[in-house]
Amino acid sequence: MAHHYHHSFLEEQRKLGDQPADGFIAGAFAAAAGKQLLYDWLAGIKSNNQLQHLPDSYALNNVFKSSTILPAWADIKQMQAGAAFFARYAQAIMNLLGLLSLPYCYAGANGAMVLYLSERIRNNTGKRLSETAGFVWDVMSPSAFTPEGKGFAACLKIRLTHAAARYYTLQSGRWNAAWGYPVNQEDMAGTNLSFSLIVIRGLRKMGYVITYEEQAAYLHLWNVIGCLLGLSEPLLPADGLQANHLEEAIRLHQFGPSEQGQALTHSLIQYFGSVSANSLLSMADISQLMRYLLGDDIATCLNIPAPSLSPQKLQLIKVTALLNELKPPASTHMLYTNGYKKFKKDVAAIQ
Repeated sequence: MAHHYHHSFLEEQRKLGDQPADGFIAGAFAAAAGKQLLYDWLAGIKSNNQLQHLPDSYALNNVFKSSTILPAWADIKQMQAGAAFFARYAQAIMNLLGLLSLPYCYAGANGAMVLYLSERIRNNTGKRLSETAGFVWDVMSPSAFTPEGKGFAACLKIRLTHAAARYYTLQSGRWNAAWGYPVNQEDMAGTNLSFSLIVIRGLRKMGYVITYEEQAAYLHLWNVIGCLLGLSEPLLPADGLQANHLEEAIRLHQFGPSEQGQALTHSLIQYFGSVSANSLLSMADISQLMRYLLGDDIATCLNIPAPSLSPQKLQLIKVTALLNELKPPASTHMLYTNGYKKFKKDVAAIQ
């Protein structure tokens, strides 16, 4: 079913959060003991099979009951093809996470306010990158959505983290309703696209040839992930054409210059320039690469300088894992460094 992503539709999506998760968090946080119980329980969840043994107070809640159930439309073969696509381009995709996906999100002026108000994100960029990268590795594993995997658990943690962010942001007294609801459906849809469609565009811009089938599989996998994160189905595009229409609609509706988006981008560039692997890239190099990947319009919104980019600098992100924070954790390192053939065998083993 095609969806028309017109202005009034997106305006409505800005008013919506994730009611089931938001309701649970409001109840859990009503008492200090409930909040601590949730934090302690989440800290101990390392794999999907642990979600089969819930505390009594969580067992009947719809957020937890649905946390290990794939949507009815999920296609396992497409999901596995999407995971195999990630394995083939994992290093480049993880570089694009920092150089393209995150600054792309910062261009959404109102959505960037939530991230800006969270000083931890501005002041501890490395931890933010590490957490985001860890989530991507968990959901992209070939076993992510098996009992032994981490995909369901990772999605539940992020879903509840988003709900907690809404709760604290609204409680802070610093939120302006004119910005929409914090971490709303439109902003979540834009973020989902930044990890899927925008990454595909970035790979093509770097010179990789991506087939229609590869794109479709990768978009499908991220649709499943988006659904598990609480994104409503009208914001999960059925194909590349719908994904492009949705991305354009959100960009025209929300993107623009903002002090907050520019500050977040500046923090990201500074961090990249200070810890880039083996000091391969300076802050000026990072700015060049970001501007090239984002395009002039979005880069100008984010106040990214416009120096020329040499082919040699672009080649760096094709052959180098730029940041330790974006590399796979030790538990999955061998899976992604032994090559695509091994990954295909791992995928076949769980079919």
